[in-house]
Amino acid sequence: MLDNNIKNQLKSHFESLTQSVELLIALDDSNKSKEVESLANDLASLSDKITVTNNSDMNARRPSMVVHSPINDTHITFAGVPMGHEFTSLVLALLHTGGHTSKANKDDIEQIQSLDQELNFEVYISLSCQTCPQVVQALNTMAATNSKIKATMIDGALFQDEVEQRNILAVPAVYLNGEPFSQGALSLSDILNKVDSKGAARQAASLNEKQKFDVLVIGGGPAGASAAIYSARKGLNTGVVAERFGGQVSDTLAIENFISVKATQGPQLVAQLEEHVKEYDVDIMNNQRAANVSKGSNGYDITLENGAVLQSKSLVLATGARWREMNVPGEQEYRGHGVAYCPHCDGPLFKGKSVAVIGGGNSGIEAAIDLANIVEHVTVLEFSDTLRADEVLIRKANSLANITIIKNAQTTEVVGDGNKVTGLTYTDRVSGEGKSLNLAGIFVQIGLVPNTEWLKDSDVALSQFGEILVDSKGATSAPGVFAAGDATNTPFKQIIIAMGSGATASLGSFDYLIRHSEEDISEESAA
Repeated sequence: MLDNNIKNQLKSHFESLTQSVELLIALDDSNKSKEVESLANDLASLSDKITVTNNSDMNARRPSMVVHSPINDTHITFAGVPMGHEFTSLVLALLHTGGHTSKANKDDIEQIQSLDQELNFEVYISLSCQTCPQVVQALNTMAATNSKIKATMIDGALFQDEVEQRNILAVPAVYLNGEPFSQGALSLSDILNKVDSKGAARQAASLNEKQKFDVLVIGGGPAGASAAIYSARKGLNTGVVAERFGGQVSDTLAIENFISVKATQGPQLVAQLEEHVKEYDVDIMNNQRAANVSKGSNGYDITLENGAVLQSKSLVLATGARWREMNVPGEQEYRGHGVAYCPHCDGPLFKGKSVAVIGGGNSGIEAAIDLANIVEHVTVLEFSDTLRADEVLIRKANSLANITIIKNAQTTEVVGDGNKVTGLTYTDRVSGEGKSLNLAGIFVQIGLVPNTEWLKDSDVALSQFGEILVDSKGATSAPGVFAAGDATNTPFKQIIIAMGSGATASLGSFDYLIRHSEEDISEESAA
C-alpha cells in the first residue's frame, strides 16, 4: 500500500510515539477494504507502538479504521481509505493519539480539555478536496485531546448512500451528534466558538489587551503574508488579522506559474507562507474577521466581528476576494445543495451525473475539464459570444466528448425540488429564447469580488467595483492606510503579483511611519 520512501519517512516520525495506538479495522469483501487492511498493516509494521485489531462493532462503517488510544480511550475514525489529501490527517491522528504534542496553541488545547459534553462529530469529505483536511484535522485534534469527543471522517464518494440520504452536495459537511453543524471551511477556533458559548468572549478579551501595533495587516493571503514579512524585517511591531491564513490559495489545486517553482499546490504554498511569517516576530491572529475601521488616537482602530478592538499606527489592507455569484433566483437556496464554487472539492459528489459550469474563462474551462473525468456530462454556459479562456484549454475542452459549450447563454434561474438542484434555465441572448437543462449540480466560475464591504463607510476610497484604490506605493485615500492584492484595483489577480503588492504596501507603510512623528499621526487621526 505504501512505498518504501513513505515508509522510511513515517518510521522516523513514529519514533516520537510514547503511547500505544490501536488500529481497529472494520472490513467487508470490497477492494477498498483490502486497501484499508493493507494500509493498517503497513503502519503497524513501522512501530512497535502500533497494533491492528479487527473491529467487532457491527454498526461500524465498512471499510473503516479507528485510531484508538487504549490509555486515554480516544477515538478518531476514518471511514474509507484516508489517502490523497487526507493521508496527512491520518498520520497526525496517529502521532497525537500516540502522545506526540499537537501544534494547536495552548489556549485552544485548554479550551478543548475543558469541554465536558459528549460530542460526536462526522465530517463528509472528498479525497480531492483541499479544504477538507483543515476541518478533519481540527476535529481530530479535539478527539485526540478529550475522550468525550469523537471524530469520524467519511469519504462521500465511497459512502454515497449516506450522502444521498443526508442530501450532502458540498464538502466538507460536518454533523454533530447526528445534526447538521457546518459546511465549508472551518478552523479549530471556529469549532470551539460554536460548541463553547463563552469561548468567543474570552478570545475578544485577550485581543483587547494587545499593545498598539506599528503595522496591522488585515488578511493572511499571499499579499498579507508578504506585507507582514517585510514589515517585521524592518523591526516594526507587526500583527496579522486573518479569517483564514492563506485565503483563496488554500482552495487552489495546481499552481504552475509561480516563478522559480515549476509546480506546487495551494495548501503546500500556504504552509510555506505561514512557516515563513512565523520565522519573524509577527503576531498572527487567525480566525478573526475585521468588521470596521475608524480613526483612533495616534492611528486607527480595527473592530473585529467578535467585538475586540485592535489599535495600529498604520494599516495594510489585504482582504482578498471571493467567488462572484450569479445573483439569480435559486442560487442561495441551493447553495451547498447542488450550487458549488469549488470543482476540486465537490466534483466527486457528482460522479456519473450531469452538471453545468457557469463561465468560459480559464477557471470555468479548467473546471469543465477537471469535472469531465468524474461526471457523466458537463455543459459550459458562457454569457458572451466568445470564450475568454486560453486557447490550449479551449482545444482540450473541445476534444472531450462529454463537454458541451454553449455561448451567448444568460443563466436566469437555478431550479430544484426543494432539497437539491434539478436543473437551470437560461436565455439564448441571440434568439431571446428561454431554455432549460436538467442537472444535478452547477459550478459557478465567473470571477471574483473583493472582500471590501466592511470598508464602505470608511475613509478608504473604493472603485465602482468595490476595489480599494491604491497608488504606486500601495497608499489608499486614507493617511497611513495601505492596501495590496486582489482587494485592490491592481489589474491582474495573480499570486505572485499579490505578493509583490504586499511588499510594496508594507514598504509604503514603513516610509509613512518614518516620515511622520507620532504627533503627525495623531493630528491626521483627529482630522
